[in-house]
Amino acid sequence: MLLELKAENYVVVDQAGATFAAGLNLLTGETGAGKSILIDALALLLGEKASADVVRHGAEKAVVTSVFECTPGALAILEANGLDGAGEEIILRREIAANGKGRVFVNNQPATVGVLRALAPELALVHAQSDSLGAFDHAQQRALIDRSAGISNDAVAAAYADWTGLRDKLHALEHDEQDRLRMVDMWSFQKREIEQAQPLPAEDETLAAEKRVLANAEKLHAAATGAHDVLYESASSAEVALSAGLKHLEELARYDPRWVESAQQLAAARATVSDLGTQARDFAEHIQSSPERLAEIEDRLALLDRLKRKYGANLEAVIAYGEEVSAKLAEIENRDQLLADLRDQLAKAAEAYRAAAQALTRQREAAAKQLAQRAEGEINDLAMKARFQIAVTPGMGDSAWTAHGWDTVECRIATNAGEPLKPLDQIASGGEMSRVLLALKVSVEESANASSKGNAASKGKRKQQLPRTLIFDEIDIGIGGRAAEAVGRKLKALSRVQQVLCITHLPQIAAFADQHFLIEKKEHAGRTRTSIRQLDDEQRKQEIARMLSGAKLTETSLQHAEQMLASSR
Repeated sequence: MLLELKAENYVVVDQAGATFAAGLNLLTGETGAGKSILIDALALLLGEKASADVVRHGAEKAVVTSVFECTPGALAILEANGLDGAGEEIILRREIAANGKGRVFVNNQPATVGVLRALAPELALVHAQSDSLGAFDHAQQRALIDRSAGISNDAVAAAYADWTGLRDKLHALEHDEQDRLRMVDMWSFQKREIEQAQPLPAEDETLAAEKRVLANAEKLHAAATGAHDVLYESASSAEVALSAGLKHLEELARYDPRWVESAQQLAAARATVSDLGTQARDFAEHIQSSPERLAEIEDRLALLDRLKRKYGANLEAVIAYGEEVSAKLAEIENRDQLLADLRDQLAKAAEAYRAAAQALTRQREAAAKQLAQRAEGEINDLAMKARFQIAVTPGMGDSAWTAHGWDTVECRIATNAGEPLKPLDQIASGGEMSRVLLALKVSVEESANASSKGNAASKGKRKQQLPRTLIFDEIDIGIGGRAAEAVGRKLKALSRVQQVLCITHLPQIAAFADQHFLIEKKEHAGRTRTSIRQLDDEQRKQEIARMLSGAKLTETSLQHAEQMLASSR
């Protein structure tokens, strides 16, 4: 839901803003007051192309800002683009400089127009007179049918994921064959080289330690024998000195218990020194000066270093690479069988997709018929005599397969008797286009509510309503009287499940507003300024009376306005 919209130095807007709420938000004002300017500002925040022409004369930049309630889908888009989505709101800000350059911020973090375009379907959909229904493409039309009947495409999406995964794997195996064959000789050599060397994990570290010992055998023997002599063997060794000291402490301990612990500590030290002397002696006895073994180790380390330079930073990586090339060679050897298995799996996956897609097509065809009947009635309540149809056309080949199924969904209409049905984007009148979309949206929501109640009865839960805001810009062109009242009632019905913003010139529609905003253009200090303000009940009555009678209010128009407001409630 759109919570707030602000514009600064935008076209003729000096500084203006409005706080919106749930339900039907109506914007009215004199012709040329700038009502559509605010809708255009909102469209910029939804990713529309910007121009330096929108910057107010004399200003350095135009700034438009909006605050939307966050949705799970919008949060996922923010996370996918590395943006912080913490909190329950999304703040969008766009700046357009007088030189044409612009900046985009999402939750006060730098972003791109691409992020705004990705967020737009989650947040709002603008239906303006100038729309060519570009935003209302086949994907949107398909989504409306699915929503109207609570249709899920999860089974098709899962089948499509299986099929595409197997297709891509088979394609890679078939088309990489020549490259793989060219690599066979090299892989075979690499495998043989690694297998012949038979490296062991951390073998190089063990050999390096042994090499250090062999290379310094004489020094190590001298150090070990010297340590044994000083610690244990000589007449002045540490062991002899500690033994003498221990005798004296034991004598003291015989007469004074305070020396017992000290004697024990010295005895432990003597035992430790004796053990160290023995270890030094044993180490010296086992040191061998072997030039042959040293040369063998150096050759082995040189071989292992060559392997590491070619195949990995350490021997574990070398061993892993050997296993990898072995697997590649085995795959080539078993290629024919692997291809046969993949083709068999792909055929089964394709059959599973066809079954799921056909079931989805049958659901959509039934839903399309019901929705078209409902929508045609709604359209003809809006001062139109039209025939309406929703065509569901399955794709003929696997090029049409998608995670949403293989159906092309197209809404078609004939607005004049005797004319053939044509796609919606070929409707000439912008007013007709907006009214058709309004009728279709209302029909979808009514169908979705009926479907969700059915689901609630069977599953014990209610389908969540679509959260985004719908904006209609002057859908009342060319209608009046009963049709205008019907449009107002339909907007009101739609606003019960989705927030609606609507610009209108008709009092019959304005009377249904939950929140009524007046757009005014005034001259101040030689400059034209557009402002927006929310009307209270008395101001609403006066604005509707103005819409009925013109600039001069009359008692009759005020009474009529009061009656319209009472009737709309």
